[in-house]
Amino acid sequence: MNAKNGTNTLLAAACALTLAASTLTLAGGTHIDSPASNEIDPSFDILKARVVTDGSHLIFHQEARGTAGESVPKKVGQLGGSEIYTYVWPTTLDSSTVGFEADKGILALALTIHPDFDDTPLYDEDNDGDKNNDGDKWHSHWVVLTQDDSCGQGGLKIRDIPEGTSPKMPATWPELPIYIDSPGYDWALHNGEALIRVPLKEVGLSKDFKFDAVTSVLKINENVHAPLACISNVWDIASGDLSLPGTVQ
Repeated sequence: MNAKNGTNTLLAAACALTLAASTLTLAGGTHIDSPASNEIDPSFDILKARVVTDGSHLIFHQEARGTAGESVPKKVGQLGGSEIYTYVWPTTLDSSTVGFEADKGILALALTIHPDFDDTPLYDEDNDGDKNNDGDKWHSHWVVLTQDDSCGQGGLKIRDIPEGTSPKMPATWPELPIYIDSPGYDWALHNGEALIRVPLKEVGLSKDFKFDAVTSVLKINENVHAPLACISNVWDIASGDLSLPGTVQ
């Protein structure tokens, strides 16, 4: 969560989701139902995914079979080889929507945690006066995903920035050599629910996009070079096939 808002924001966001969900039958749009599986960590076993309009915001939501956010990566003590646990919403929005170069891959919103590094240099999530030690707190990102067989046949990674190039990045880019943004959006983990509140203005006031939901692990390259962050394990895909069938409600 954006630290400046604290626990009250988490509770407010959860309440806002409950209110918005009560009107889904009137709002149109398509949510995604996903079957339960006892073979998946309950924290990451997706049961439902949706994106709901709530006034001037969009609420990106996943409902898990277990307690969302309960499972976190083990600290390894260094960047290389460390893991990132994620709740992700891939979308059909163009990468330029949030400030990246256009047509660079799949623009995805993510709620992430990774205890071995901090990639939100503008925010002090635990309010301890240090903005560079908060990777072990959940936080939001926009990322651009692209295929790279170096991550395994047909594997996906966060798009790398080639050395010596300076592509357009969002204002809150954390200056890592990948297509990632650290916007500091409000988020909540409440029982089985994971959600992020995104101001509509941040996506150009667009509600005309499709989405999916994924829970996954990314791994930082042991040698800390491209591909820097590969998806190393996928727990669940709400649609089953990453077909992005969801529409905004």
